[in-house]
Amino acid sequence: QVQLVASGGGQVHTGGSLNVSCAASGRAFNQYAMGWFRRTPRKEREFVGAIEWSSANTRYANFAEGRFTISRDNSKNEVYLQLDSLKPEDTAVYYCAASTRSDYALRTTAAGAYDCWGQGTQVTVTS
Repeated sequence: QVQLVASGGGQVHTGGSLNVSCAASGRAFNQYAMGWFRRTPRKEREFVGAIEWSSANTRYANFAEGRFTISRDNSKNEVYLQLDSLKPEDTAVYYCAASTRSDYALRTTAAGAYDCWGQGTQVTVTS
């Protein structure tokens, strides 16, 4: 398994941007699809997006499409979530997760597709 550490959260105003990252250690990072989830004060954990091991395919939640971008650098064992045009409702703890089932992870929004989770990083958007 991999160990995941998320960082880069913070506080921004509406319309601002943040880049959160997730560093992985342990077994071969390029064997994992990576996902991002978030937990807001009012909702259960929800899917944000995912990227397969080769970066060839990505998938986003509807609210993330066009505003958020997932990328990864396998040489650095890192995955990134670029958050643009942020809104107050994007305020949440953002979690990265790793899945050994790449095809499945890219077809589903289910948290159960993921095997390992990071500790989360807080993103706060003020109006």
